[in-house]
Amino acid sequence: MTESQETPDVAPKIEIDADWKAEAQAEKEKLAQAEQKVEERTEARKTPDADFRGLLGALASQALMGLGMHQDPSGKGVMVDLEGSKFVIDLIGVVEEKTKGNLSEEEATELKQLHSELQNRFVQIAQLVAAQGQGEGVPQGAPESPAVPGIIDPSA
Repeated sequence: MTESQETPDVAPKIEIDADWKAEAQAEKEKLAQAEQKVEERTEARKTPDADFRGLLGALASQALMGLGMHQDPSGKGVMVDLEGSKFVIDLIGVVEEKTKGNLSEEEATELKQLHSELQNRFVQIAQLVAAQGQGEGVPQGAPESPAVPGIIDPSA
């Protein structure tokens, strides 16, 4: 046998360069960030706890929707449902009355403030709607409103 025909008993040498290591590390970090984003999205979509604060939040949201938080489809103002918002504000008053003495001081204060703020906002919006309906324009200091009944701009 000649020297060129001999097979060496040495295993092939595997070389790992720094670029490959950096690419593997970058890919690993990219996957970890993607997993974290998925976890954050999942956490953000969770339904909040069913507690007293959640109940107040749901009722307040409903009242605020009736007080102009809902955009008019034409995009010129907001939709107002005074009767619906009054009903929800009255329900919050019932909750306040029926839970008197059974709430922590913090819960009672939060409930009282929420009820008062919603009542004040209701009065403001009702005045805007009344002025618009009577063709008087808008009360002094309030924003101009479009001439479509039930649609106002409460941005002031």
